[in-house]
Order: sequence, then C-alpha cells, then structure tokens
Amino acid sequence: MVGTVNGSGQSKTESTDGGEPVDKVTIHTLKRQKQAGQKICMVTAYDATFARILDDAGADVLLVGDSLGMVFQGHDSTLPVTMDQMVYHCRAVTRGTRRAHVVGDMPFLSYQASAQEAVHNAGRLVAEGGVGSVKLEGGEEFSETIAHILRASIPVMGHIGLTPQSVHKMGGYVVQGRDEETARRLYRDALALQEIGCYALVLEGVPLELAREITSALSIPTIGIGAGVHCDGQVLVCYDLLGLNPDFKPKFVKRYADLYGATRSAAETFFAEVRSEAFPDEEHSFKSKTIRLVASNPSVGAPGASPQGPGEEKAGPVYGVPV
Repeated sequence: MVGTVNGSGQSKTESTDGGEPVDKVTIHTLKRQKQAGQKICMVTAYDATFARILDDAGADVLLVGDSLGMVFQGHDSTLPVTMDQMVYHCRAVTRGTRRAHVVGDMPFLSYQASAQEAVHNAGRLVAEGGVGSVKLEGGEEFSETIAHILRASIPVMGHIGLTPQSVHKMGGYVVQGRDEETARRLYRDALALQEIGCYALVLEGVPLELAREITSALSIPTIGIGAGVHCDGQVLVCYDLLGLNPDFKPKFVKRYADLYGATRSAAETFFAEVRSEAFPDEEHSFKSKTIRLVASNPSVGAPGASPQGPGEEKAGPVYGVPV
C-alpha cells in the first residue's frame, strides 16, 4: 500500500496491485463523523483474513483488542495477553486492511507501571504492529500516562466504564455507573480524557442514560459496547457478532450470523465425505497422461536401474508434473 493525500486533505491508500485508491479513515475522519451525526462502526479483528472481510464490509475502525486472550487464546480473561502477542496480531490485521483505521489495545501491565514504559509499548504497537493509534483502559488517573504517549505523537483512544483489565477490582464483569457516585466519576473521567487529548472514547457496560449524557458533553466521539444507542458509534467483538461462540450470550451482544453452526456443519460434511471416499473426487484430483507409475515398472527407482528401458523414450519424471 502507498499512502497519498488528496486535495481535501483526506488520506488515500493506493493498492500496489493496481486497485482503486480508497479513502483511509483517520482520527480526523472519526471526529467529522461525530460532527455530521454519522455513526461510527467499529469491530475487533485479530488476523489478516477477518481484517480484510470486515474492512471490505465497511468497518470504520478495526480494534485489535486484548479480547483475543479470551476469544482467540481461550483464557477466561484478558489479563494473560502480552505485548509480543499484541504486536503480532496488530501486524497481521494491518496487512489485511486498506480503508479502516486500526487501533491496537495496550495489554495489562503494558502502561500501568510507568509513563516511560507506556510510551515504549505504545511505540511498539505503532512501529512494529503498524496501527494508527492505541487504546488503553482507565480514567483520570492515567492522564499523565496518556499525555506522555501523546507527546510521542501517538493518538490515544480512551476506555472507561466496565474495563476488563480491572475485572478483579470490580468483582467481575459488572455494569458500571448505575449509582450516582460512580456515574459522576465516569462523567469526570470522560471530560478529563477529552481534555488531555484522547481522540475518542469507548464506553463499555454503562447505563444508556449515562452514555447519552457523556456523549452530549464531549466533542470527541464515543463508541459504545453495552452502552446504548446514544453513543456516536458501536463496537462488538467479531466472534460475538458472527455467532462463533454459542456459550457466550451477554445481554449487549446481538448475533448477526451463526458461523459456529455453519462451520461445524461444513466440517461434519467434510469428515463424512472423507470416510465414504466421496472426497476427493475427480474434480478435485490431478491427472497426467505422461507420468509413469512405479507400479507399472517395478525397476524404476531401483538401485542401479536405468531410468528408461531399451528403446524407450523418456516419458517424464516419476511422481511429478511432467517437465
């Protein structure tokens, strides 16, 4: 991909394979979408194949979430995810993306210890992972850390409400901001993150009334997950919206497909056809008129044997495509 800028200042991405250039979504695009009342569509992605599908479908933002620890790695939380793993998955997603803005999650303990370490790790996601910005969980208490990352010219998306990296502190995956005290704290956090320079804010697991108040108070976009319709955009984990985990049924998830059922059915059909020898059939097999089979000439390949009999022309390599 080759980046260019058109006359209006909109970033373009030109395909090196000769494809048409596309408008690349940037942090400024997202702000304009909020101003225009145009909803932002964000979804997680963890590999190049899903990134390409979701990008082609029209995603504005692809989040390489530390949720990969649960949906991709099989953990019961996001806490075991490492920086090296995040860099790896970010790199895969950016390879499969042409248009969408790609955000990389800062995993647990990649930014909490010190601002210096936070800048280093955020820089890895950008330099090695190729993302356009980073996301980190937490409110006003991380203002100084966010300021240091921003001074390194790395855009930051905030994340407040239900923050999965604080699952033990919260006592589980519990909706936040239902009482007046926590609602006021989240409201203050939102204003503080905007003030420090975050370009957008994820609101997770908060009452829709609170999300509406925060969204109205901010000039930066809010992206909700379990936060109601009044946010400037919505995000879901791709595995959830595609119905790839039949056992995960939280209230805020709507399944738009049953890929678990479709994938299992396809696999069961494949296994049945293998066992009955219906697959592979002639359509899915290769043939050649020039390959000499060992079974028809046992001397072929034997030690000291001539590669061809007296008076025979060379027919081609054994067990290979003719040359």
